[in-house]
Parts: sequence; structure tokens; C-alpha cells
Amino acid sequence: MDSKVLIKLIVYEMNSSFDVFIPVNEYIWKIKKLLVKSIGDLNNIRIDINKECILLNKDNNKIYSNNDIVIDTDIRNGTEIVLMFR
Repeated sequence: MDSKVLIKLIVYEMNSSFDVFIPVNEYIWKIKKLLVKSIGDLNNIRIDINKECILLNKDNNKIYSNNDIVIDTDIRNGTEIVLMFR
């Protein structure tokens, strides 16, 4: 599992959280699309994957840029990430 990290994804709009493995060699914009699609599938609701959203580190309030690669950020195993829709 060296190519993935386990994060806790928090979605306040749905009052829920998920433990999710994300690949470390992908761009944040791809991770966002993957997470939005997964959340929709898990909750049996339709969410537009093109809907604008942000990923925010819960501990230090850092907003991740779409062009960042996960391994180049401070996202590690156990990081709590908040997904917020605009």
C-alpha cells in the first residue's frame, strides 16, 4: 500500500465521514472527482462530478490546489480532509 494513503474524508453537507484510500501519484482535481462520485454512489444520490468543490485540511485549514499532486502535499495516513461544495 505504498502508493495509497488512508484519509478520513468529512462531508459536512451530508453530516457524514468516510475512511478512503487515495492514490498518492494523482492530481487533486482527479481525487476530487473520484471522491464526489464515490460519495454519491455510497449514499445513493446523484451528485454532478463537475460541481465545484474544495478539499481542505481540517487541522491546518490548507486548501489544496487542483494542480497539486497528493505526494507533494501534507496529506498522509490519518489526515482529516473536508470536502466542501461551492
